[in-house]
Amino acid sequence: MQLLICAGGTGGGVYPALAVLQALNEHKPSWISDGSVLWLGGEDGMEKDILSRQDIEYRTIPAAGIHGVGIRNLPRNLTQLLRGYIKAGKIIREFKPDVMFFTGGYLAVPAAFAGRSIPSLVFIPDIEPGLAIKTIANLSAEIAISVDQSRLYTPPGKPVKVTGYPVRSDLLAWTRESALRALDLKADNPILLVFGGSKGARSINRALAAILAELLRDDIQVIHITGKLDYEEMLTNQEQLTVKDKEKYRVFPFLHEEMGAALKCADLVVSRSGASILGEYPAFGIPAILVPYPHAWRYQKTNAKYLADRGAAEIIKDEDLPDLLLPRIRGLMGDQEQLSMMGTAMKKLAQPDAALNIADQLISLSGSAEGGLSL
Repeated sequence: MQLLICAGGTGGGVYPALAVLQALNEHKPSWISDGSVLWLGGEDGMEKDILSRQDIEYRTIPAAGIHGVGIRNLPRNLTQLLRGYIKAGKIIREFKPDVMFFTGGYLAVPAAFAGRSIPSLVFIPDIEPGLAIKTIANLSAEIAISVDQSRLYTPPGKPVKVTGYPVRSDLLAWTRESALRALDLKADNPILLVFGGSKGARSINRALAAILAELLRDDIQVIHITGKLDYEEMLTNQEQLTVKDKEKYRVFPFLHEEMGAALKCADLVVSRSGASILGEYPAFGIPAILVPYPHAWRYQKTNAKYLADRGAAEIIKDEDLPDLLLPRIRGLMGDQEQLSMMGTAMKKLAQPDAALNIADQLISLSGSAEGGLSL
């Protein structure tokens, strides 16, 4: 059986698709064989680095967004999409997939048009999809969504299944003890994880840098995932700490295998509110302070509100970070009852069979004679 995956980015794209591929490998290995999976990614995407660690055939296509890019960039981006459509069509004709799997983003739009005659499934990771994934949903045979609320934004008449947000099995393999060892942290001091996403979040990074010494003096251990853009700046900030405080601070540009360790041992996370918060934070039952990215489509605000409305998270506006970040962190870290209640509320939202649910949809959609998975 030939499976073509088209996914870019990280939280809403590559990682959910990897989780589904892991589920197929673990529960239906006969369906996945050498050369039966082809991954389409972006020419300049981070997914190339991530997938280089996997044994997956990977090819790229040009693509660009058109929503909110401005009139000056629109002709160039439309040309990129056309080039992507032509190249995707050539790859699809050569590979001859039985089924296609999309996890959203503008990268998948040209591939969805080029392969519109092939059975396909799109996973909508965010609660409220943007223009690109709405377009893909209209072209796909079936739709998978993270939460039931997303039905409001799906095309009428399309088969829709609430699968949950798929989380990689290797992310969940850590114990607290192994996580603490891997990150060289102590078990008896609280741990704060600050994560701005794969590219980082400058406002979060700088707000943390301004209060870092105070947090460390409170004996709060900090895992700081900066993104590549701000990593050097944060290293410079680290050098200004005392020797004692440096022992409680771990700074990384990005984490791959150890991301599960960071999530497993953290007592509280501060982050943006991209799609991955709907799956990864519930899987670990980790309370969150969410800071939606203010300069994009409102999907991050919708994701954050979903968790906050259920008592699993608090929200800080990006512009309020300098004033509110320190008191919010101290308030939650100093109130174990509140932190515990938020963690319990977060855990209730977990959907551990999400990857299996989507894998089952793919097998069914492909028309495989082997049938679906045993869930």
